[in-house]
Amino acid sequence: VSAQATGQAAKSARTVVIAGVPDGLLHDDVMTDILMIHFQMSKNNGGDVEEVMYPTMKKGVAYVTFEDQEVVERVLKKDEHRLEDKRLSRHYLLKVTRYCENVFSSVTSVLNMSIFKDQFVLEDLIQEFKKKSTALSFGPLQSNGHISVQGSFPAIKLLRDFLLLKAKSLSEKDKREESKSHQRPRRRLQQHRLTTETSNFVHDRDGEKQVVVLDTDTYHYMKFFFSGTFLGNDDVVISDVTDGDITTVYIKNAGSRSDAGQVLRVKEKIENQSVELHNALRKERIYFEEHTRDKKQRYKWACESLKPRYPYVLIIPYDTHIDVIGNSSEIFEFTKEV
Repeated sequence: VSAQATGQAAKSARTVVIAGVPDGLLHDDVMTDILMIHFQMSKNNGGDVEEVMYPTMKKGVAYVTFEDQEVVERVLKKDEHRLEDKRLSRHYLLKVTRYCENVFSSVTSVLNMSIFKDQFVLEDLIQEFKKKSTALSFGPLQSNGHISVQGSFPAIKLLRDFLLLKAKSLSEKDKREESKSHQRPRRRLQQHRLTTETSNFVHDRDGEKQVVVLDTDTYHYMKFFFSGTFLGNDDVVISDVTDGDITTVYIKNAGSRSDAGQVLRVKEKIENQSVELHNALRKERIYFEEHTRDKKQRYKWACESLKPRYPYVLIIPYDTHIDVIGNSSEIFEFTKEV
């Protein structure tokens, strides 16, 4: 798992983001070929290209990965990249910026599988997970029933939903057995806690309740730029709990008269928006070179003074650093100016 993560990080260091690719003029394969030629030419400070990704999720944006990281530095130093080719009627100016990781390109989570020990052979259950979640990497199963999982946030969230369904089916099986024997079976506290939690995801005393798990940086971005998403109304109450990298958002009915569909609609709106942002957002971190109060104030002042020119960049100051969240080219330009 760590080797895979290291490989991914090394690849992102050899990758640049190209904005301003003329969209819809030529076939995608032809445009990919033109981009590859441009970035291999020595007059463009180029070098051997390993891969060109085009088209991408963002219109007019391509990713170019070089064989060597030094080429990235050379390409970024060139003042102007003019895309010229006989297949294009004119030249186009390209904006080339450094690629940086997604806000949450990879998440590591530790699952406690011991809860299922009495009902399932854990190894078989993990094989089932692996078939279901091919996008995830699983570590070895520990003797205490713990297993580490790594992958994208949405993929881990899907695995979590699948686990909750399994736990729910166990709790319902328990209830059926309970009614047969007319006595409460002895359950370990952990299992009882998980099944209670599971039932809370669907109902509580006030009626319908839903949960959305978000990456904290994405949550901050949504809260700042799309504050209306979390406002709720007379029918729906929205609350949140942040625990490090993860923020859990709870959506519930405000009263008995409100309908369950409203809660689901709010949940879907939050989920859809978070998925869109997951594909678009990047994060850069500006570390304070010195931890003096004066130095920190100067960094914060620099960020604040640039903010009007970068309206869609979110700045989050901490004691040791400042996080800058936004789209790739904007945050690269912003941190460079800071």
